Amino acid sequence: MKCTDNEEARVKLGYTKREWARILEQERQEKMRNRRLAAALALLLLLTASMAFLVYYMVFRSHDYTLSYAYSSTDSVYGLGTILEELDTEDGYASDLCVLTEDVNTSAASLDAYSAALFDINDQQTLYAKDVFTKRSPASITKVMTALVTLKYGNLDDQVTVTSTALDIEEGSSVADLKVGDVLSLRQLLYGMMVVSGNDAAMVIAEHVAGSVDAFVELMNEEAAALGATGTHFTNPHGLTDSDHYTTVYDIYLIFNAAMQYDTFMDIINRENYYAEYTDADGNAVAVTWDSTNQYFTGTATAPDGVIVYGGKTGTTNDAGACLALLAKDLYGNPYLAIILHSESKDTLYPEMNNLLELIVS
Repeated sequence: MKCTDNEEARVKLGYTKREWARILEQERQEKMRNRRLAAALALLLLLTASMAFLVYYMVFRSHDYTLSYAYSSTDSVYGLGTILEELDTEDGYASDLCVLTEDVNTSAASLDAYSAALFDINDQQTLYAKDVFTKRSPASITKVMTALVTLKYGNLDDQVTVTSTALDIEEGSSVADLKVGDVLSLRQLLYGMMVVSGNDAAMVIAEHVAGSVDAFVELMNEEAAALGATGTHFTNPHGLTDSDHYTTVYDIYLIFNAAMQYDTFMDIINRENYYAEYTDADGNAVAVTWDSTNQYFTGTATAPDGVIVYGGKTGTTNDAGACLALLAKDLYGNPYLAIILHSESKDTLYPEMNNLLELIVS
């Protein structure tokens, strides 16, 4: 029976007043000990939770960089800062860009591809570089520059009518299957150009943004020069073969880095597919899903353990071979840009890309 200070209870239980007072005091002290123990346990739990969160934040979250937000030109992870205003020549490079003058660490990865590189974007370090200043045909990686110019000068909400310019491309090349008279937004055309690598979409974009394809190509070359991409010259917006259309691995790094300032670009390269609804020349509804050409997204290729593929741009022609510019990250969210120009085929491209990506976690 629980003791109380009720006099009737004391008498009923047969205790003297002194014994009853001693019992009550013992009960009071026991309650105080229980309260102290409960308080100590609560404090211990709070300290444990605080330490666990601190360890989690310091080990994981302090290194985590989200790759799908709008990129400021002064951003500490991706931004090029004020250097974009100063990069008129190669002498304008600053500490927030990877700078190199020769091959780097070529024995670390076995690649038969003509040119390749792996750049650590956060630390501005080049982990691998092979013939990065040699001028080569980039195939559809050209479209990274087309996207950059479009995002800089175009209004993505514009409604664009497809003209016969869309048909002025090499027969059998990759297309978004646009028809003359189709009406799409510039945004949809941009996704169609990048996700499914539609050469027809690239031509329509160029004509709409600059008034003509030739004028748009002039903008592409102007922007390349402004970025310090001195080994680059474009003759078209899609990358189909032309003897005067070329770039280098290092210039692709500069161009891709600039494009990453735009959240729309980051969304595009991360897409496994894109669903679009628009109208044809007769006003009928058209619905289409464009699937990515990136084999890491189609499931045909798998990245090495510890590497997460964020996205990128593919390119393939007989002259250029198989090409890929790929943004990847490690398990801490740190971003890397891997570029391969002229692998022998798609069958060799992705194993070679994995050889590069393994350097991230080695």
